[in-house]
Amino acid sequence: MPKVLIVEDAVKVDRAITQAMKQAIVSDGLGLAPDAIDVVAADQLALVGDQLCPLTLDVPESVSFPGQAVFRACRNVEGLRQMVAEWQYAIGAGNLWLPVVLTAKGPLYAEVIGKLESEYLQPIHVADVWRQDLYQLAHRLVRWLMAPPAVYLMQFDVHDQTLRFDRLIPFPAAPAIASLTVQTPNLFVCHWRCLSGQAIQDLVVSSSRYQTYP
Repeated sequence: MPKVLIVEDAVKVDRAITQAMKQAIVSDGLGLAPDAIDVVAADQLALVGDQLCPLTLDVPESVSFPGQAVFRACRNVEGLRQMVAEWQYAIGAGNLWLPVVLTAKGPLYAEVIGKLESEYLQPIHVADVWRQDLYQLAHRLVRWLMAPPAVYLMQFDVHDQTLRFDRLIPFPAAPAIASLTVQTPNLFVCHWRCLSGQAIQDLVVSSSRYQTYP
């Protein structure tokens, strides 16, 4: 039976993310036991027939998987910024993340995640005028990239009343940890359901304590 390989960064290993992903796979009701899931560093990954669940952009080019072209585009941060700038959006460093749960039927947008010192927080309240712009840009991005079903984090900021695009992360990275206690299903479960072709009907945030972004 093919295994699920969680691919982590060979240098910047974040065990919390890896463990959250593994727990999401085991608990999602497909009958996968923990020993059906392996964790491998990106630089140790070889050509395999197993299902890949990369949690790093640095997947070797020699390894083929459905999101390979998207990962390549997201690695080229400056190239992606330049393309978005050609769409008449501002670009720059950001400290907010819009989670895009891209299902086979289309995108679902989770509540924005922010960062206060070293802690990631969800939900962050963003004014409706920015929310619609965010959704439009995220939708345009994933369509332009022909992105396969997965969870994507669009990193951005709002500065001087201007939306600024930073980058796109094609997996639940560190900010997704904020969803573990407030969102059902959390972003790691969402990612696994997208990768394994399962349906996601809705995203429910249990916390009503919105943090307001200035």
